Amino acid sequence: MDNNNDNPNPPERSKIKEGTAVWIIEKENYGTNKYKQGIVKDILSPRENHPRGIKVRLMDGSVGRVQWIME
Repeated sequence: MDNNNDNPNPPERSKIKEGTAVWIIEKENYGTNKYKQGIVKDILSPRENHPRGIKVRLMDGSVGRVQWIME
């Protein structure tokens, strides 16, 4: 079940830093447009790229994959 709203080119790990404001998608919300906004606390993905986005933990404890970095 692909979601047409997901970013086809999510940002690379090197562009995401602790304290970055981002939009994530949580695993239980894959295939929906229930994105969540927050500030990165920890970067969880070890690799530079992931097709669904780099996995992060936000300040509020949510875990999801970064779809967009907020300007």
